[in-house]
Amino acid sequence: MPKQSYIEKGMLAQFFDDDEIKYVPSDEFRDQAYFASHHQYKKIYRYSIEDPERFWSNTASELHWFKRWKRIKQGRAFNSKWFVGGRTNISFNCLDVHLNTERRNKAALIWESENGETRIFTYQLLFTSVCNFAHALKKLGVKKGDNIVIYMGLVPEAVIAMLACTRIGAIHSVVHYGLSANALSGRIKILECKIVITQDYILRKGSYIPIKEKVDKAIDENTDVKNVIVFQRYQEADIKLHPERDIFWRNIISSASIRCEAIPLDAHHPAFSLFINGSNGQPVKILYRTGGYKVQAYLSSKWIYDLKDDDIFWMTKEIASASSHAYSVYGPLLNGVTTFIYEGNPIHPQPDRFWELISKYRINIFCTTPTLLRVFLKLGEDSVNKHDLSSLRLIGTMSEPIKPDTWLWYYNSIGNENIPVVNSWMQTETGSIIISPMPGAAEMRPGLTSYPFPGIEIDIVDLYGNSVEEGQGGYLIIKNSWPSMFTIENKKNPGIKLNCWNHFKGNYFTGDAAIKEKNGFIRILGRVDDVIKTAGNRVAGSEIESILLTHKYINEAVAIKRRDEVLGNVIVAYVSLVKNVNESLLLKEELRNYVAENIGSIAKPDELNFMNKLPRLENGKINRRLLRKMAMEGTTELTGKEEENFNVLEKLREDYQKIYLE
Repeated sequence: MPKQSYIEKGMLAQFFDDDEIKYVPSDEFRDQAYFASHHQYKKIYRYSIEDPERFWSNTASELHWFKRWKRIKQGRAFNSKWFVGGRTNISFNCLDVHLNTERRNKAALIWESENGETRIFTYQLLFTSVCNFAHALKKLGVKKGDNIVIYMGLVPEAVIAMLACTRIGAIHSVVHYGLSANALSGRIKILECKIVITQDYILRKGSYIPIKEKVDKAIDENTDVKNVIVFQRYQEADIKLHPERDIFWRNIISSASIRCEAIPLDAHHPAFSLFINGSNGQPVKILYRTGGYKVQAYLSSKWIYDLKDDDIFWMTKEIASASSHAYSVYGPLLNGVTTFIYEGNPIHPQPDRFWELISKYRINIFCTTPTLLRVFLKLGEDSVNKHDLSSLRLIGTMSEPIKPDTWLWYYNSIGNENIPVVNSWMQTETGSIIISPMPGAAEMRPGLTSYPFPGIEIDIVDLYGNSVEEGQGGYLIIKNSWPSMFTIENKKNPGIKLNCWNHFKGNYFTGDAAIKEKNGFIRILGRVDDVIKTAGNRVAGSEIESILLTHKYINEAVAIKRRDEVLGNVIVAYVSLVKNVNESLLLKEELRNYVAENIGSIAKPDELNFMNKLPRLENGKINRRLLRKMAMEGTTELTGKEEENFNVLEKLREDYQKIYLE
């Protein structure tokens, strides 16, 4: 092993080839893990691919069904339906099934805010709270199939609202509170929802940030919205309520019953919806189906995080993300463990806030993003060393590629060099984790994820859909379908499918490039389309461009990404102005803020540059490669393996965009 000082300085990748660095789980961990060896994993994986119906049937049988399915799967790829004929309810499986067991009085949900407020819900109390709010929704006229927007921060009421919706068959759509009023308005219109659930303020860095006023602005033109339910987070604040529309959370539950039976739902009934970026820059609604999502969220949580009955699991992502849906809410509760959620900034009021919470609550499973890990690494060891992290038995990371030096810091400083690091890959469309090491079964290699989850068949292919050789880069695809997969709803043309199903012989293209490493390991390189992953959030460059082009002073606009040591990527915009408009710092800030106002702060360009005319290729298309090269000027030059991998990504991106985007 290299000296610790190299890791602290983020220099490990320059001195060591990460192919040479491997770790194995301890014998102590293997002895109690679901997967104790790689041989066991390979045996189960082979069985799951050769007989997927029996594999998923056995898993589904571990959960409650009001009516058993007639067929495990019907159709193929984007037309697939799972557990056909079955009837179930996710909320029932998360709550009711635990009430006649020893879990009844066990903590289901622990919440703490950055200001020190805490709340703990046992399974019984969470059940009662969910039933109470579900009945309140029914009193407002909410029916099975109705769409409901949840625009909230990380508070218990957001979880309660999600479980209440799935209990009565309403389809929740959790929208990130960082999105603007305009972006929220667009989603409300697409969903045609009549109910919005929100809160007055969110707490961030010691400040109460208003979000109810964004809801008011968003629904000014959405006459379909009949009610806004407002959870009062800041009790001392005066809140403007629309007299015929707005209702306080506390008032609506006070007149509702604490009894509300879970509705048996068809397995193909939508559990919830989220939004992805369409090829034209507009948001696209995608759906997750009750039966398939429930089964895969349950099994992936159980196996990947090796969940045991007395575990406390903390996934740090915001509630609106697909990963938080699966691994902060549904996955842990389906397995009957305790989930922990935190409201606030990760380094406020002190940089050791996360480590303090792990020590305080004796958290066992901790999963966060590479972006946050890079922040913690830069803060140094002092904030970590003052806390007892010995309760941790597994740590994880997801949402973006992780560098070897960051992985090693995580393993050494947080894992104390003796617990597994689960480096997983998923995206909004997959609904659950698709690629991950099985703790106990797999070697761990810094910077690499591992193998496909059982029941999932993946490949890395060239532009023509042919598998690449070991050591080569290509395009990451998922073959056929999987239970937690997204679907789309198009009433005018039920057979329509997104471009991600069109490019590679009918298989799902993830948008990511990857390298097929030795022994089946996979190295995720990053996106080859216009999607920008920044600070763990996903933004479409085309959406930013479309907004900029609506500004009266903009003639041309391009939004691209530039790698960043902490955030992973930052957003860089290039624009040309209409005639007789002059460049200025004031206009630059106006344009950056214009994007934030129309999409949200997560899409605000970190840098905006004026050009007389954007460079173009011979075919007339904008030369994005040249702009990416310009954006990289002045940044730290890559060396060694990192430079090699970056060049592979750039070549794959260029080849892909020549065919599909230019």
